[in-house]
Amino acid sequence: MPHTQRQQVGSRGRCSPPLLPFLLLLSLAATPSQAAIHIPSNFKRPPMIITQPESVTVFSVEDLVMSCEATGNPQPIFRWTKDGEEFDPGSDPELKVSERSGSFAFYTLSNTMDSLKQYQAKYICYASNVLGTAVSNEARLNTDVPPTQQKEKKVHVKSEEGNSIVLKCNPPQSSMEPIIHWMDWRLHHIQLSERVVVGKDGNLYFAHLTTEDSRNDYTCNVQYLATRTILAKEPITLTVNPSNSLLQNRRPHMLRPTGSHSTYHSLRGQTVELECIVQGLPTPKVSWLRRDAEMSESRIIKDMFNRRLRFNNISESDAGEYQCMAENSQGKATHTYTVTVEAAPHWIKEPPSQLYAPGETVKLHCQADGIPTPTISWTINGIALSETDKDTRRSLTTGGFLILKDVNLGDTAVYQCQASNKHGTILTNTNVYVIELPPQILTEDGMTYTFTEGQKALLECVTFGSPKPEVTWESGSASSLLEDPRVKPFTNGVLEISNVTHDDEGFYTCSVQNTNLSVNAELEVLNRTVILSPPQALKVQRGNTTIFTCLSLVDPKLGSPLIQWRKNNQKISESHTDGKYTIDGPDLKITNVEADDEGVYTCQVITKHDMAEASGTLTLWDRPDPPVLLQITDPKHRAVTLSWTPGDDHNSAVLEFVVEFEDQGLKERGWEELKRVTGNKQRASLPLWPYMSYRFRVIAINYVGKSGPSKPSEIHNTPAEAPDNNPEDVRSESKDPETLFIRWEEMDKRNFNGPDFKYRVLWRRVVGSGPSWHTNYTTTQPFTVNDSGNFSAFEIKVQAVNEKGEGPEPDPVIGYSGEDVPLEAPMNVGVVLMNSTTIKVNWAAVNKETVRGNLLGYKVYLTRIGSRSHHRGRRSREPENTLVVATVANEEEKVISDLRPYSHYALVVTVFNSKGEGPPSETLSFKTHEGVPGPPMSMMLDSPSETEMTLHWTPPAQPNGVLIGYLLQYQQIVESDDSPMQVQTIEDPIATHLTLRALDPHSQYRFFLRGRTTAGDGELIMREGATTLDGAPPAKFNFTVGENSVNLSWVAKKRHRNVSFQIYYLNTNGINKWKKKEVNSSQSFYQLQGLTPRSHYRLRFTYSNSTLFEENIETLGTGVTEVQPSFATQGWFIGVVSAIVLLLLILLILCFIKRSKGGKYSVKDKEEGPMDSEARPMKDETFGEYRSLESDLEEKRTASQPSLGEESKLCSEDNLDFNGSSAITTELNMDESLVSQFSRPSEGPEALHGLPDNSPLNPTAVSPATNGMPNSVTILD
Repeated sequence: MPHTQRQQVGSRGRCSPPLLPFLLLLSLAATPSQAAIHIPSNFKRPPMIITQPESVTVFSVEDLVMSCEATGNPQPIFRWTKDGEEFDPGSDPELKVSERSGSFAFYTLSNTMDSLKQYQAKYICYASNVLGTAVSNEARLNTDVPPTQQKEKKVHVKSEEGNSIVLKCNPPQSSMEPIIHWMDWRLHHIQLSERVVVGKDGNLYFAHLTTEDSRNDYTCNVQYLATRTILAKEPITLTVNPSNSLLQNRRPHMLRPTGSHSTYHSLRGQTVELECIVQGLPTPKVSWLRRDAEMSESRIIKDMFNRRLRFNNISESDAGEYQCMAENSQGKATHTYTVTVEAAPHWIKEPPSQLYAPGETVKLHCQADGIPTPTISWTINGIALSETDKDTRRSLTTGGFLILKDVNLGDTAVYQCQASNKHGTILTNTNVYVIELPPQILTEDGMTYTFTEGQKALLECVTFGSPKPEVTWESGSASSLLEDPRVKPFTNGVLEISNVTHDDEGFYTCSVQNTNLSVNAELEVLNRTVILSPPQALKVQRGNTTIFTCLSLVDPKLGSPLIQWRKNNQKISESHTDGKYTIDGPDLKITNVEADDEGVYTCQVITKHDMAEASGTLTLWDRPDPPVLLQITDPKHRAVTLSWTPGDDHNSAVLEFVVEFEDQGLKERGWEELKRVTGNKQRASLPLWPYMSYRFRVIAINYVGKSGPSKPSEIHNTPAEAPDNNPEDVRSESKDPETLFIRWEEMDKRNFNGPDFKYRVLWRRVVGSGPSWHTNYTTTQPFTVNDSGNFSAFEIKVQAVNEKGEGPEPDPVIGYSGEDVPLEAPMNVGVVLMNSTTIKVNWAAVNKETVRGNLLGYKVYLTRIGSRSHHRGRRSREPENTLVVATVANEEEKVISDLRPYSHYALVVTVFNSKGEGPPSETLSFKTHEGVPGPPMSMMLDSPSETEMTLHWTPPAQPNGVLIGYLLQYQQIVESDDSPMQVQTIEDPIATHLTLRALDPHSQYRFFLRGRTTAGDGELIMREGATTLDGAPPAKFNFTVGENSVNLSWVAKKRHRNVSFQIYYLNTNGINKWKKKEVNSSQSFYQLQGLTPRSHYRLRFTYSNSTLFEENIETLGTGVTEVQPSFATQGWFIGVVSAIVLLLLILLILCFIKRSKGGKYSVKDKEEGPMDSEARPMKDETFGEYRSLESDLEEKRTASQPSLGEESKLCSEDNLDFNGSSAITTELNMDESLVSQFSRPSEGPEALHGLPDNSPLNPTAVSPATNGMPNSVTILD
């Protein structure tokens, strides 16, 4: 008997220890499928089969196992029947029995398959205890031989290209359904397509053959899953001979199934496949339809390139007529399937297991369905009702009810309801347990149930007792629970609240009627999980990366959610190898998108109580494929229709098509756009030019981009015609005299409209030559007419002409022959002085005949000679500036402004045309009146005292007359800006400074200065300033103390004169005297240096012999230990040392003189040799070719004569080493020849320049002497 358990929903507390024995509960069947009774373990329980024996086909002796498992208290006892007869496996020597508590199994000891055939039968297991007998379902045991490889002959099939053929597989006969794989010798699958498919019979079908189908390794591999066997058939060789003639197309023909109609019988729940395999050329397309009703796409799956129609779980609604239709260009073929669906028995209602009290009436309702309709029968403990004792309390109705009235304890049993038709039998066990028990509530008190909004809440109140306790539910609200249509109490004590809200939160009480038993339960409602931002529908190009985002809102009490992504309902995990999928929080990142990545992506936000999900699609899109099959149709006058077939749009609809053309006569122009049409059109009417050779191509455009161009169309030629128009912008651009120069815009070659194209040029004079036209032809512009006079008017026109005729009659335009420069100058030139800077020039108009062209106007040349000032020298130095003013053609006077006052000017006038200017008029001189001067060039302020201000200025650069003085205005600067203006007139024109007295020392002033002439006051120069206050020393200092210095800073007073003050400082640690520093107040900063670290100093600041203030400071750093007086610091010791050093110095000088002038030395021998020292080769950047000190000493011993140096040790080489390391003994080691070279006056100081850096004579290479002794090089110098 099946054991159905309830799934717990929500969360609740733990049961208390006293109720632990009652964890197995009596189920008060809330649903029809519930047929199990659960009784606490300390009570007797009827048997219940929990593991049914299964039907099995045995292929080996190891596979024969038949088992049965049951529960009950006391433990049930097992027995078996075989084909309806009692069967004891333990008494059969060929079988071995395994019995454990609650289970029974038997299996064979034989080792041959032949001995197993005696066990082929139908088996039923019975499990019994004192409360009844449970009966199992019927289990069939069949035996079969595993399929084996059969020896086959090699098959060689030959056929001609275009024919249809079938390669047979012929799998071995078996009760198992085989899986067929057609492969080659490398175990690669044969490429299947609409042309090449595998039938349900395992054969390989070719709709028509191609030469590429020839191969010698078509191998059918037969796979049996139950036995884990794969059998490889003998390879088939297929040879396809090429056809010697044109392949003939054939209409479709059904290969499988044959005929036009077939019937298919099936059982409900089975998988059914309908098949249509066809031949034909070209390959037929197959489609399916349901003839008696609409075909539900959700119920079917099309497979094998539409050759199969599969129902995975067929039902009665799928029964009907289905037609497959195969079509190609030659016709069609159809086949109709009539599908009938019958059903084995299946339960509509199963009777529940119950506890009953003595005296109750038991109604067991058993209802089943099937095709044909099943019959219902009842048994008690496995015994048919007809074979039991007659009992008037028991009755059976036609509706399937078994009624037991006035039951007693002896009616406790296991009742079996059995439904049977020709397709099988089903059986269910129902426990009728008659017992008297007081009521109990087994559900723990105070449990909390947690749900989210919108869920179905189930509050449990499990009771136990006989008769069955009845419970009622109450809530803390005033209204009754049963008034709410969402609330539904079940007989098993469960309270169901549909679509819970926060208003349903609170405490609920479950009570057993007629008792004082009750428990409380709390209902907690949390916010449902909501997806705020679901994944969007994405369109991505191949190879790109895309991201799905899923943002959710989760109740904090639910904790952190689990985000699970699915693709087409399959879980997605992060890819650690190829990085295809990366999950980062709410984001799913997909890299390198390919066609396999298309699909529906679902985001699931999972919490411990609910789940929210949302989906988005990923579609691969790309630029469209180029259009194909371009066709030119419907040729008309200058038009043609171009049609095409669009290519694949790759999931992005085509927005527009661009039609381009290529002129075969002008291929250098390349492809040019001709027309655009919308994406829903597949043809376009194209306007064409005459006399052109066209090829067309089409480009498709979608949101992603442009497709490649289609293949070009065929060439289309248009006939020649006369020109449609003439050249534009006909004009004369004559520049040379006596020449008419005609130009126009060259016509596009596409407007020639025919062969032998040329321009027809026509011209005639406007006056004097009459109506006759002069004509000439040319193929290019410009066209020149000679001897046409100067600036003569002509009518000109240009007409297009080709072999087919002339263009339309053109309209004439007026043009002129070339111009020449004017012959005459303007006469009667005059000047009127309007003011000091403006004049009016007038003249008489020239004769137009002398202009010899189009009069453009006049030009006035105005040259400033200089100022009228008496300073001739200055005037001669001024540059001459010429101003040119042009007028329009008919203007005979001109007002000219912005002249310089008080200046000499010269003026001439010329006439001009486009060719140039004529001769100038006679020069006219004039003078401008005196004007006001310009501003003074500069002005500086100087304050000699707090109440005085001296102004220094330089005269105006442009006096514009004779200066007669200056005007000075000044005023105090105040916020109200209404200070009175002070005026002072300066009569002296050569004055350059002025001192103002009695000024306010606390105010700022603004000064205005202007020059003056008899014409008035000139332009001003302005400065602002204030008087300078008497200086004062700083009032406050800031100190920053260091180790050897102290930084002093102060704020310098503005407008105050600089004064000097004194800083006295005294080191209070010693007996030093006061030291003084002079400082300027304008510095703002001063650093007092030379201080002793870690010492106390007293600073005194004085000004004008009075002390401003004093300050004590302490320098930073480590302390200095006072040096105790020693004899080395005494005066007598210093004097003795100085005398010794002086004596040594005199001796050294005498030695050098002696060596350079007296005796015969090796160096002197070298000097008297044939080579001069300056001509000797240089080595190691030293003078001449010197040897080492040892070699020199050897030479001196042999060649030198006795000398003072030999008698006195002070003059020896050993005592001439000046290394500066001792304050008393100073020696210098020097080569004799080097000393000789150094002592030569002819070489001068340049000799030292060649010394190396480490030379003793190089001052930079000698360390300074210690303790104040002179440096050796200093002594030498």
